Amino acid sequence: MTFRALLACLALIALNKSEVAAQTVTPDLFRPVRDGFMPLQDSPLRKVNDKTGGNATDPTAPADDAGLNDKDTPAPSRIGKIPTYGLPAASGAADSGFDSLNRTRKKPKFYPGQAKPKPPAGPGSPAPVTAAPANPNGRVRLSIPPSETANKTPLPPSMAGTVVGQPPRKRLKIDDDPFGAVGDYVGSFLVKSAVELRGGYETNPGRLPQPVGAPFWVVAPEFLAVSDWERHALVADLRGSFTGYGNSLPPIVDGAISPAPTNVSRPDFNGHIDGRLDVTEDTRITSEVRLRVATDNPGSPNIQAGLASYPVYTTLGGTFGVDQNFNRLQLSAGGTIDRTVYQDSTLTDGTTSTNDDRNFNQYGGVGRVSYELTPGVKPFAEIEGDTRVHDLQFDRSGYQRNSDGGYAKAGTSFEFSRLLTGEISVGFAERSYVDPRLDRLQGLLTAASLTWTATPLTTAKFYSTTSIDETIVPGVSGVLTHLYTVEVDHDFRRWLTAIGKFTYGTLDYQGDGRSDKTYSIEGDLIYKLTRNFWIKGTLRRDILDSNFVGSSSASTVVMLGVRLQN
Repeated sequence: MTFRALLACLALIALNKSEVAAQTVTPDLFRPVRDGFMPLQDSPLRKVNDKTGGNATDPTAPADDAGLNDKDTPAPSRIGKIPTYGLPAASGAADSGFDSLNRTRKKPKFYPGQAKPKPPAGPGSPAPVTAAPANPNGRVRLSIPPSETANKTPLPPSMAGTVVGQPPRKRLKIDDDPFGAVGDYVGSFLVKSAVELRGGYETNPGRLPQPVGAPFWVVAPEFLAVSDWERHALVADLRGSFTGYGNSLPPIVDGAISPAPTNVSRPDFNGHIDGRLDVTEDTRITSEVRLRVATDNPGSPNIQAGLASYPVYTTLGGTFGVDQNFNRLQLSAGGTIDRTVYQDSTLTDGTTSTNDDRNFNQYGGVGRVSYELTPGVKPFAEIEGDTRVHDLQFDRSGYQRNSDGGYAKAGTSFEFSRLLTGEISVGFAERSYVDPRLDRLQGLLTAASLTWTATPLTTAKFYSTTSIDETIVPGVSGVLTHLYTVEVDHDFRRWLTAIGKFTYGTLDYQGDGRSDKTYSIEGDLIYKLTRNFWIKGTLRRDILDSNFVGSSSASTVVMLGVRLQN
């Protein structure tokens, strides 16, 4: 530049009446601010512009012509910040329905005066400013408090449910029975199976007045199948066992024929298949097929002297009924049919004896009315009647055993906050026989099935049953049997369970004055290694107290075994 040009520039500056404002470098290098310039939001020009829509010097001019508008407002600095690219997941989804993360997108409804939540910050937004935590004195804390996860094992983000863009992970439900059988699905059925293998020693398996002990072994399979259907239902529950003894009992005891068989091995099976057909929401058709295979109890007077083994009996039956709901009122009715057949008896001398006089058919019907007072209390009344017809008109002693009978009872089922659940009832049962020499059999009927969850680790159960059983004792109408059982289960650990059980029973042989009382005290200890393998030990004491001389007995059972389940 020449000297003349420099002088011309200086002259132009001197002639200029306006003062040139200096500029100051700000953190935002791309938007400098002039010295002495008032921020636009605090400037009176901004207030005038807001009211007039133009600048202060010329109200008729538009706001942008003043040179002091929103474009001159300094933008927040981006120095030192990591830029964020892209958009959050499902940001373009509609306001209703579901997004790509399977989250419901519905506009929330707010009540009048309710504070609306602030929308989440988008990419590039500055971090929210939070106040420093204060201590109880009211003064600001200068130190940062320790993290909530301090001294804790860190979790992967996928397990903690903190992955950005994914919905929070739901907490899994606590397993109530961590060592229970899980089962397998076969089609639409959940199937659970198990088998117990046990061995031990019993001091008096034949319930003889003079005890004769024997070692034994037990095989007890189980099968449970439950349908998983939206409507209707089908359940199959089959449980059985076979107890085999290692040696035979003597056929002669104290110079007389033994009242117990020489071979006391016996089976025991109880199974039923229940079905429900949902015709409508309030109408259901119910059915059941049941099978019972067993023998007479040891020590029973029905056992013949000189038997080589217990005769096995089989009871096959079914029920077909209808349930109808009228709001809270429920009516149920059904018909029953059962067939009981005894196997021929085998004697110690090799001969056989028929038991056809003990075979009979039973036909009956049952009705029940219940009303739901509350969701947890449902009282009911039930009545049943049946007829028993034997294959032979006269039994081995010349008595006609055909009879008619039934019962009536009333009770309630209840459920109190899942702590006490079950059903209890009381009533009256009776049976009349064709033979006039046989008195009418009657007595109090009690039935109960209660479960009390005292603590998460302790459960108490109470059972009560009443039945009128057949007999072949001359002059005896039948046996009125009552059984009462109390059981307490306690988990010392989830894998270590102790079970205590006490059973009391009365057997009233109406007709000859015989009355028996039974006591059973049992203790079990179960060690659960895995869901599929348990170890179980049992100690039991059985007592039969009879008012007939020579009929009382006692026995002690010791068992150890394993349970395999799936």
